[in-house]
Amino acid sequence: MSNKNNRIVYKRDDGTWANKKNENTKASSLHKTQKEAENAAREMLNNSGGGELTTKGLDGKIRSKDTIKPGNDPRNIKDTEH
Repeated sequence: MSNKNNRIVYKRDDGTWANKKNENTKASSLHKTQKEAENAAREMLNNSGGGELTTKGLDGKIRSKDTIKPGNDPRNIKDTEH
């Protein structure tokens, strides 16, 4: 199941850093630094029930992914074999 609250942070051609909800066409907010954009995205995810934050580096490649609680971390798989 896909979480509709997922966000991405990336650098735009004009040099600003965008914080954008994945399915939206426009950024929710623009920032001077990557850190400011990440902080804004984290706050928005916290306020909307959590989700996945993807951050892209200057080269446009994924730099990091972070699950913001109470989102479901895909790496948290319960061990059912006891």
